[in-house]
Amino acid sequence: MKTLVVSMAGLLVLSNVALAQKKFEVGPPLGAVNEAGQFVEISDNVKVYGSFRFAESVTYDPVRDLLVVMNAGVPQNQEENDGYVSLLHPDGSVHTTKWIGATRNGLTLNHPLGSAVLDGVLYTADIDTVRTFDLETGEPGRSYHVPGSTFLNGIGVTKDGTMFVSNTRPPERVYKITADGDVSTFVDGKPLVSPNGVAIDQDGNVVVVNVGDNAVMTFDPENGKLLKTEHAVEGGNDGIVILKDGTKYVSSVRFGSVSEIKPGQSARMIAAGIPSAASMGYDPKRNQLVIPMNNNNAVAFIKLDD
Repeated sequence: MKTLVVSMAGLLVLSNVALAQKKFEVGPPLGAVNEAGQFVEISDNVKVYGSFRFAESVTYDPVRDLLVVMNAGVPQNQEENDGYVSLLHPDGSVHTTKWIGATRNGLTLNHPLGSAVLDGVLYTADIDTVRTFDLETGEPGRSYHVPGSTFLNGIGVTKDGTMFVSNTRPPERVYKITADGDVSTFVDGKPLVSPNGVAIDQDGNVVVVNVGDNAVMTFDPENGKLLKTEHAVEGGNDGIVILKDGTKYVSSVRFGSVSEIKPGQSARMIAAGIPSAASMGYDPKRNQLVIPMNNNNAVAFIKLDD
């Protein structure tokens, strides 16, 4: 049997040769691969700002006129309870990098994803629990554990405080949680295909988008009956914003596009090439969409036409 002996110097030489054979590359401009498999550079009408760690969702605080950004922090297998909340000025500049999460004293916030604001309360989906916070002080409020959930994601809250929250991984469901904490299954299985974003429309109906396809589904809040299905331009969707006139905006976390769906019309694409376009929010004062970009640690802004 022959034994191969390689010195440290030899290893360094081999390593350098291997590196020399690889072509040097620089990073590409921001963009995303669309559903057709083509790389699309980010649209000219999109502005991007940073200062986050896996920014997942954005909501608007109408009292302080600030944007509230949920950050998942580092993965749970690296460190638990690392989620935090940032505050931004509406122009994208940072107000507070870590507002909720400056310390972990009395705070549990593991991996916050979707969020909603109602009557001075911030709601967020956190793995298997919906957590609430006082929007003025940041103080933790109630926690609603959801038995059987595996990955709570999008959340919408009705005027009476009823929460509807998606579970993206099996079991693919939308749960209903009353303000008193009663948890029930609202929709189970089809037509849900990895359900993600959840919003409440002007009639109080529950609107859900799928990651698994391009369906935009509207359900009756009382019985979970499917009332109608619309379609975004691309699939892989995460964010859903609904304006007062019924216009819907849907962001594709997989393919980087934003679809606009006006009532009674087919969807049209208004922006593309936004990497990991996640659970976006809406700033009504400036008529702009604000889109967190997950592991790109940034948010994108889109000014809508007046």
